Amino acid sequence: MDRTLLLNATFEPLGILSWRKAITLVYLGKVEVLREYEREIRGVNKAVRQPAVIRLLKFIKNNHVNIRFSRRNIFLRDNYTCQYCGKRFDPKDLTCDHIIPKSRGGITEWSNIVTSCIRCNLKKGDKLPEEVDMLPRKRPSRPNGLYIFMMHLGIKTPPEHWKDYIFMRD
Repeated sequence: MDRTLLLNATFEPLGILSWRKAITLVYLGKVEVLREYEREIRGVNKAVRQPAVIRLLKFIKNNHVNIRFSRRNIFLRDNYTCQYCGKRFDPKDLTCDHIIPKSRGGITEWSNIVTSCIRCNLKKGDKLPEEVDMLPRKRPSRPNGLYIFMMHLGIKTPPEHWKDYIFMRD
């Protein structure tokens, strides 16, 4: 079942809703429908097209700007893929690697941590990536809140109707 993208009054993505919650917000007059799917939701007396993208009519403060720094969110950001060898692994076979090792002054933050398989992490050790010719495949950064939320839900690629309203990382 397709889900509905919820935007703030400023067109900033806030979250992803079930079609039931989206229909409820439409009938309460709290949102406007920007895009619809082809699918119809049928009631006893009425049929409406399922909302794909809705926008709140009143601005709400978004408290989801900062994503919690955690091992799981690092794995989600990197799609459970070792950033050195490029292979995808189960979480139990992954570690978090400091690009600039802590022993060399590296800090624990989004831009210095990547997902690594155990083998690559041991191979790199406390060396700089250039010293062992093991550069990360992507430059690490703080992920977008909606991106992490979509990954938690298992949505790898957004529906076509959403693409004008969200920015997705590669």
